[in-house]
Amino acid sequence: MTELPVTTRVKKPDWLRVKLPIGEEYKHVRGLVDTHKLHTICESGNCPNMGECWGAGTATFMILGNICTRSCGFCAVATGRPTELDWDEPQRVAEAIFLMKVKHAVITSVDRDELKDGGSTIWHNTIKAVKNLSPGTTLETLIPDFKGKKDDIQRVIDAAPEVVSHNIETVERLSKQVRIQAKYWRSMEVIRTLKEGGMRTKSGIMLGLGETKEEVLQAMQDLKDNGCDVVTIGQYLQPTPKHLPVQRFVHPDEFAHYRDAGYEMGLDYVESGPLVRSSYHSERHVYAGLGRKEWEQSKKFFV
Repeated sequence: MTELPVTTRVKKPDWLRVKLPIGEEYKHVRGLVDTHKLHTICESGNCPNMGECWGAGTATFMILGNICTRSCGFCAVATGRPTELDWDEPQRVAEAIFLMKVKHAVITSVDRDELKDGGSTIWHNTIKAVKNLSPGTTLETLIPDFKGKKDDIQRVIDAAPEVVSHNIETVERLSKQVRIQAKYWRSMEVIRTLKEGGMRTKSGIMLGLGETKEEVLQAMQDLKDNGCDVVTIGQYLQPTPKHLPVQRFVHPDEFAHYRDAGYEMGLDYVESGPLVRSSYHSERHVYAGLGRKEWEQSKKFFV
């Protein structure tokens, strides 16, 4: 077992500065979230892009409550005993997305390991409710691993979102310390199951937890080998002193290297940068090959 070293908090570099949340659109999204008593990973996860995304009229909704049954070392979402299921939640989420009139929406959830179906029925109902009310809206669903249970994964597949994402979060060597109850290769199997079910697949990796460059490239290759279409790579930011410390802040040039390497591997879309998060610019990740085409076009300028 690899132990992550304890370090003092490192000062953030200039490239990690973000804008404060302001503007009328931000207030509009804030109002909808409050009125419909919804949870967002933007808030629960202390996302640095909340001001930008909410200001653009988009948000990532978090279903199945805001208390997770897992205690991952990187995550700011509260851990504990969740409340009872709210069977009206799918319709409220659908109504909020309808009122926002967004062309693309992202939905994620906490882990609900205490439930027999892992919460997959609520997942299915939420996707269907959104599709019924806003048939023109594309959906990305960022799902848990459902303990690898294929019946639960199939419920999401049957609801037919445009993109299904499941994050591996870190490299294989650090998985036990970073994700604790999750398993690296089980997550790879989840992605493979999704791909075999006809889904456009996506996963995310955080950097700055002590991984090596070689390990990052291997994780990307593992994702590609297991049917992943889109990969997001961003900087880990320690949410509180109780969470895993940042080992280093990765320079933007290194993120660019991973983007180029991912396209060389054959990935369809690679979103790689210090402030990249799973749902950042997710509307770009729906269509196959778009990122690769943009990358290939940009490379022509250097030939």
